[in-house]
Amino acid sequence: MIASMNSELAPTEASTAWRRTLALVACGMVGLLTACAGSTDTGDTANTADSTIVPTAAAEQVASSNSFSVPDDTHADADDGEYAADGATTIALADGSSTIDGAGASVSGDIVTIAAAGTYVLSGSLTDGQVVVNSTGEGKVELVLDGVDIASSTTSPVVINAADEVVVILADGSVNTLADSAASSADDDAEDAPTATLFSMADLTIAGTGALDVIGASNDAISSKDGLVVLSGSLTVDAVDDGIRGKDYLVVEGGTIDVVAGGDGLRSDNDTTGELGWIRVDGGTVTVSAGSQGVDAVGAVDIADGVLTIVQSEEGIQAAAITIAGGAVAITAADDGLNATAHTVDGGGEQVEDGVFVAVSGGTVTIAAGSDGLDSNGSAALTGGTVAIAVQGGGGGGNGALDVNGTLTAPGVVTVDTNGVQAGQRVTVTDTSGTVVASFVATSSSASTVVVAEGIGSGGTYSVYAGDSSSSTSTDGLTEIGTVTATDAAEAGTGRGGGRRP
Repeated sequence: MIASMNSELAPTEASTAWRRTLALVACGMVGLLTACAGSTDTGDTANTADSTIVPTAAAEQVASSNSFSVPDDTHADADDGEYAADGATTIALADGSSTIDGAGASVSGDIVTIAAAGTYVLSGSLTDGQVVVNSTGEGKVELVLDGVDIASSTTSPVVINAADEVVVILADGSVNTLADSAASSADDDAEDAPTATLFSMADLTIAGTGALDVIGASNDAISSKDGLVVLSGSLTVDAVDDGIRGKDYLVVEGGTIDVVAGGDGLRSDNDTTGELGWIRVDGGTVTVSAGSQGVDAVGAVDIADGVLTIVQSEEGIQAAAITIAGGAVAITAADDGLNATAHTVDGGGEQVEDGVFVAVSGGTVTIAAGSDGLDSNGSAALTGGTVAIAVQGGGGGGNGALDVNGTLTAPGVVTVDTNGVQAGQRVTVTDTSGTVVASFVATSSSASTVVVAEGIGSGGTYSVYAGDSSSSTSTDGLTEIGTVTATDAAEAGTGRGGGRRP
């Protein structure tokens, strides 16, 4: 199914949507909000929060007051994957006999220390050793991994204690492996303890065209106590706790990333006021299987492009502010699919959290959830793209496709009978003229699916098709499975209960 989803929902051209402020995307732009078929409250008398219809100007004001914003840029440069081999220091790793040719590095037993900015090309293996970066001066440290296999039985095999900035470059055609041990002795409670197989105290960038396998047997796989950016490369991550973690921010610009994690798949956890951790996916193909959240940020999650497939999670995407402006997002979650919360409301609470929201203005989002499909403790604005939500078991018990404590802004919604539709098959909705208004690949087999799209208006009649087809713009190869009438979002499987909070 993963391969099917990735081939069917390929990334679009690089988007610049992330360069807008999150507030502008949140309100879907004034014109889009005005064009919505309806701005409705949830219509649930059990909701004690003040959930009301908000005019466009007021919605814009709410969005602009949001404090969970995504900055325009990061520490990374577009050419960080490039390096000059001439003049680089070469390090040949070997148990008990590592050698160095060039300046800036030293070896003691099976510990290699890099003490200055520059380019270092590493090859070979250490069965129980470590590479340490301790560069206190200015300038980038470039670690070029050209066929390395580094393991440690007692600590993190690669530790960046100090550096202005570090770029890990995966050499073209190379396969590299980093692994720690379940017996690693890092003190997880110590503030600067190396708690990941690839651990950095400095801004970290991963780039290049090679491959990197990272095994986190004791804790996280890849972690930076600053910012972390993945520009390119093929990454395979397997961790007992979090897969890839950037404290201040985590950004994926490209590459192919496969994450298996006992904790969160992608995480950014800075909880300092005014510096809340954020995550952006702006390209590449990311597949996550997580024991906790698939994508988890204290502040904001922004998806502008690329393919994000969460095949297993407790909650799919969690943050105070969730913005999806493009790309293809497929989520399977035991609990909520999208969960917007600032964690100021106890589980089951109906209070509206100020500034908390979900905004979808583009792309394709498919959700298979065990609880709420979309759960926001604040507002939600679905003003573009396609959102398809299947709640396992059809909802009930306070669960539903759309659970919004505050204002829900959305066009019309259709509830499609998808009984018999298999995961991986395409579902397409057309209007009376035959124009495709929504098309998505089913994430799961479910009796019904709630579909929200800009071209669906409340009261309109639509035809639904399903089958095996790669086209998202026609019904060729599909079979008509029914006709439906769109309703207001408030009538389409709205659940109550506030969602579950960790």
